[in-house]
Amino acid sequence: MPAHSRYHPDHPDVIVIGAGLAGLACARDLTDAGLEVAVLEASDEVGGRMRTDRRDGFLLDRGFQVFNTAYPQVARRLDLRSLRLHPFTSGVLVHTLEGRVRWDNPTRSPRRAAGALTSGAADARDLLALGRLSARDMLLSGPTLHRALRRSPERTTREELERSGLSDRLVSELLHPFLAGVFLDDELTTTSRMFHLVWRSFLRGHLTLPARGIGAVPRQLADGLPTGSLRLECPVSEITEEGVTLSAGGRIAASTVVVATDAGTAARLLPDLAVPAFRTVTTYYHAASRPPLREPTLLLDSARRFLNTAVLSQVAPAYAPPGYSLIATSVVGDDVPGREAAVRAALAEVYGADTADWDLVDARTVPAALPAMTPPWPLSRPTRLAEGRYICGDHRATGSVQGALASGARAAREVIHARIR
Repeated sequence: MPAHSRYHPDHPDVIVIGAGLAGLACARDLTDAGLEVAVLEASDEVGGRMRTDRRDGFLLDRGFQVFNTAYPQVARRLDLRSLRLHPFTSGVLVHTLEGRVRWDNPTRSPRRAAGALTSGAADARDLLALGRLSARDMLLSGPTLHRALRRSPERTTREELERSGLSDRLVSELLHPFLAGVFLDDELTTTSRMFHLVWRSFLRGHLTLPARGIGAVPRQLADGLPTGSLRLECPVSEITEEGVTLSAGGRIAASTVVVATDAGTAARLLPDLAVPAFRTVTTYYHAASRPPLREPTLLLDSARRFLNTAVLSQVAPAYAPPGYSLIATSVVGDDVPGREAAVRAALAEVYGADTADWDLVDARTVPAALPAMTPPWPLSRPTRLAEGRYICGDHRATGSVQGALASGARAAREVIHARIR
């Protein structure tokens, strides 16, 4: 008889606290191994920071997010066809003092990428240096690259770029704005290890959005769990020797508990846990009657007045109702008085459009959007804290979809290994 059909939700083998990507990946692997799992989620929906809300016909992700198809865990776990992915173009546009410059992914469009030479945005030395910087990341297998990165000196991303032989202009106009948006790190203090992993995914994969919003990704993972194993709006107040105590009253017993929450909640449940610093991001969602850019392309600002902006409805039309366009623009930090007005003014210049009549649909601040992955930063950490107690999440690996899923998978492996010893 399949393990799914004999599930007993009140007597699980394992409790997983949190239904973000890490918790869902862990629960799926444990279930596939024949264990009975209870997933307890405090919110009213799965996904953690990877959620989508609907407002007045608009799809609003909780902060601007993209879905990269190059991650190994993504290929292993998800049915990409059913997500109905809509791709961004293979490069980016950068607003500079001299006008817009288009940078294409050389692995997708070598001829268009070489156009940077004739535009004056780069010279032959830049392209050669960029090729040297990219070759290892592009060509090595994932495990081989991880081993190489562990053996290599660890620096900040800024230091890595300074040593690459790239011109100051190329770094300041393209790579710095692009990577600041990826890491939510305007100073590029993120570890060079993470830079190389992200650069590899950019070169090898496609940046996309699911047709129904980024929240469709965790929902697909949740749909594969046994009926009754996932409990929404079920916060945990305490981990006990016997299992967990629920905030609403009652207890669930289990010999094994996996904490897959955000780092702050994890530290409350596991008081001795060390919590890294995190980066905050605010995304402004504006509605316009016409698209200020008629292509699905990420637009950067070399002056770094914001991280990035994109017309999401040009990428995936369902993000806006008929007759409207949805523009997402992200900045580091909180939504403070006057900031939206300053962003709107910058967007008028960058898009070359009148933004005065744009409607602010929402301003979404995500206080702990990504861990601040400054050196030294291990690419993965063990998940076992004590007998029967485990932790997983992107703060235990790398701040990415891949990192969250891989950390959940590692927790499941370590739980299974401990049970069969």
